[in-house]
Amino acid sequence: MNVEVIQPQWPAPPWVRAAASTRSGGGSRGAYASLNLALHCGDDDAAVRANRRAWQVACGMPAQPAWMQQVHGRNVAQEPDGHAVPVADAAVSTQPRRPLVVMTADCLPILLACRRRRWVAVVHAGWRGLADGVIAAAAAHAAADAALVAWIGPCIRAAHYEVDAKLRDRLLATPTGSAEDFVETRPGHWQANLPAIAMRQLEALDIAGFDSRLDTYSDPGRFYSYRRDRGQTGRQACAIWIE
Repeated sequence: MNVEVIQPQWPAPPWVRAAASTRSGGGSRGAYASLNLALHCGDDDAAVRANRRAWQVACGMPAQPAWMQQVHGRNVAQEPDGHAVPVADAAVSTQPRRPLVVMTADCLPILLACRRRRWVAVVHAGWRGLADGVIAAAAAHAAADAALVAWIGPCIRAAHYEVDAKLRDRLLATPTGSAEDFVETRPGHWQANLPAIAMRQLEALDIAGFDSRLDTYSDPGRFYSYRRDRGQTGRQACAIWIE
């Protein structure tokens, strides 16, 4: 299998390794073709586990990665070891050779790294996570002088993400909420720029943010998209670890 690996472009320190997947190079079929990495979305388990092994090898991961059971919350798993699957939407680690993974199919996968000491994190940030402060919850586990940097991986972009007034109001009610991140499309509906909302939250936390600008919705040959594919789709992933 020819597994494509995306290398994040960001000023992470030299001891950090990171990678993102696409949907290319796996063994899943149909709506899940081909490198689906999620066990929970209806795909064949054996195919998913083979896909995970292939991606792990392609990325050069030094150990079994730590996956999460993501529930659109703000719980943070501390030092997951790749054996248990914690119910969490963020994970942090200071241990070497312990990859952390976040899965997405439109939501924002965010990688965090400290430039002054060995500390990394992953964050799963959909609109609920952004509204409830999942980025801040993860960053709170870093030292006060951490000098964090963040990378936003493939996600849905504003042109394809329409929301209603209730959801818009939830996001505007956050401390960094801004009407600039919404463009009205029709009465009572707006395009919501989730990456821009995340970048505002990162800035407020004094985290230098870098956006991949990769769009899951508009690139069906490369990425899964929950909204585009009406819920029947696989998941790509982003990983980070300390060398």
